[in-house]
Amino acid sequence: MVVAIDGPAGSGKSTIARMVAEKLGFYFLNTGSFYRAYTLSALERGIDPLDRDKVLENAKKISITVENGDICIDGEDSEDRLHTESVDQFCSQVSSDPRIRELVNEAARTIAHGLDVVTEGRDTTTVIFPDAEYKFYFDASPEIRARRRVKDQPGSDYDTVLQAIILRDKRDKEKAAGALKIAEDAIYIDTSLLTINQVCEKVIGTVREPL
Repeated sequence: MVVAIDGPAGSGKSTIARMVAEKLGFYFLNTGSFYRAYTLSALERGIDPLDRDKVLENAKKISITVENGDICIDGEDSEDRLHTESVDQFCSQVSSDPRIRELVNEAARTIAHGLDVVTEGRDTTTVIFPDAEYKFYFDASPEIRARRRVKDQPGSDYDTVLQAIILRDKRDKEKAAGALKIAEDAIYIDTSLLTINQVCEKVIGTVREPL
C-alpha cells in the first residue's frame, strides 16, 4: 500500500509523513529529500547547482539510499544537512531538470515496490505514485510556513525566508515537469491552524477506513 502526501514546502509533509509511517508500521520515503541530496552533493563538491549537465553527471555518480528514514549520500547520513538555506535556494532549480526528476522517480518506485510505504514530496501524488491507494495534499499560508522554517533554522531572517517561499511556490507551480498541483482524487488538508498530531490523526483515520 502506498500513502502519498503532496503539497508545498513547509506545509508539514515530512514531519507528519514520518509520524504516520511510524504509527502505521509503514516504511517512510521522503522523495523531496532526493532532490535536496543531489543539490547538497553538488554544492559540497563545488559544482554550480545551476549547471544542469554537471549536476546530472554528479547525480549519476553518487549513491543515495534511505536508512531508517534518513537520506544517505554514498553511505553517509546527510539528513541534517538537507535543509540549509543554500540547499533551499537551489533545490527547486535542480528539481526542475526532467532528467533529475526521472532519477528520483525511478529510485522512489524501486524502494516502494512490494512495501507498505508513506511517501511525501512535491508531485508524489500526480507523477511518482499516481495510483497510490491514498493521496493527501497538505497546504498552509506562506506566512505560516515561513514561521515554521525560521523555527527550524535558528538565526534565519523571517522576511528573507518568506520571500524565498513565495518565489519557490511560483517556480514550483510554473514548472514544465512535475509542477505543484492538487491531484483530483487527493484529500486536501489545510495545516495552518492544526497541530502536527491533529493532522496525523486525520491521515491515520482515513487510511484505517476500508478502501
